[in-house]
Amino acid sequence: MMYAQFASVYDELMLDIPYPAYVDLVDTALHGLSGKKILDVACGTGILSVLLAERGAEVTGIDLSEEMLAVASSRASGRFPSMTFVHQSMQQLHVPGQFEAAVIPIDSLNYLEDEHDVEQTFKRIHRALVPGGLLLFDVHSTFKTDVLFLEGPFTYDSSTISYIWETEEGEEPHSVHSELAFFVREQDGKYARFDEVHYQRTYPVMKYAELLEKSGFSVERIFADWSDEAPDEESERIFFQVRK
Repeated sequence: MMYAQFASVYDELMLDIPYPAYVDLVDTALHGLSGKKILDVACGTGILSVLLAERGAEVTGIDLSEEMLAVASSRASGRFPSMTFVHQSMQQLHVPGQFEAAVIPIDSLNYLEDEHDVEQTFKRIHRALVPGGLLLFDVHSTFKTDVLFLEGPFTYDSSTISYIWETEEGEEPHSVHSELAFFVREQDGKYARFDEVHYQRTYPVMKYAELLEKSGFSVERIFADWSDEAPDEESERIFFQVRK
């Protein structure tokens, strides 16, 4: 499948994500974005990267998918031609320079296979940040992986895209295995099918805090579901704001 078609699917599926709120969180934590160097880890199609750049940040995006990076580069090229995108895994992050902040948005960290990879990612980002640098990321809660994800199958239907999303409990604690069948309407009105398999794993809040502290970070705050509230038993998305 051509990357442009996949990116179109990805972007539509992300329409409900309040990316501007993510920008506001980083802006507030850094007391302004103008001139700040920011690392967008697992940048995908560059939606957040461009929004950060619109506020004056100098953004470098990394992602494991060359197809996603091609779309991100195309998205940024007209307005931010100097924006850099690097094909790299987050646990092997190695980019030149130092950054005032790094973000790992929209549960991207949950795609790492094990605890070691999570710790390596934190350590690599720690090295890339200036003293006092910010790391902001979000992850699925254990309630979401253990309860909500297992309430599938889930379906989605729009004028151009439909999917059937089936889930089952993964082998590791707080993990979920997903199989998605997408149907994308083409210009002739026919639908083309493609399939995706995803595996995500999360950890209890205190395990993330432990790994962050082992990697040299100090935890500033932990909050949930795009609010200022502390996580509770039924929170779905957990945010961490930490400093080097």
